[in-house]
Amino acid sequence: MLVTVRFDDIVLPDTPACRGALDVATRYHTPSLLNHSVRAYLWAAAYAQDNGIAFDAELLYVSSMLHDIGLAPEFDSHTVPYEEAGGHVAWAFCAGAGWSAERRTRATEVIIHHMWDEVSVDEDPEGHLLELSTGMDISGRRTEDIPALVREEVLARYPRLGIAKEFAACITEQGARKPGSLAGGFVRSGIADRIARNPLDA
Repeated sequence: MLVTVRFDDIVLPDTPACRGALDVATRYHTPSLLNHSVRAYLWAAAYAQDNGIAFDAELLYVSSMLHDIGLAPEFDSHTVPYEEAGGHVAWAFCAGAGWSAERRTRATEVIIHHMWDEVSVDEDPEGHLLELSTGMDISGRRTEDIPALVREEVLARYPRLGIAKEFAACITEQGARKPGSLAGGFVRSGIADRIARNPLDA
């Protein structure tokens, strides 16, 4: 008999780097973006466990907490896309956490890749999971793949607050200021409408 993943089944890593990344996200994000970052990890980890995808929980958690840090005014860049700015912040954070240069680079890659249309699960499982989970949480893509019991519990513990309006405004502003970025392409392709129709807000 198929048993779906429950909230209590989700791997929640508890390391100094994970606690520090949560502290950074809590300090610099609005409540909506903080909850989004936490949900991004939880959707990703639940999907991975439900589908038998092996992943590095610490790497995925740190990347999830920091993936939108480039939207914070303190880290916003006028020269590079926000996901690249966030990747640089993650590299510096992970250096302070004592991670190897290779592992710092992986965190940068996972964060940058979350904006891609598709990431190979074989080549970058953590990037694949974060790209998938952020798409679920923001634009409502493949929300039917979230285990039902996890969905209910996560939304109760980490409510969506005003994420739809806030993120639509953020991505629109980024796209206008950096039209050549992936954010600019998303804006032109109608992401604001997809955000407004997200089934998670129904």
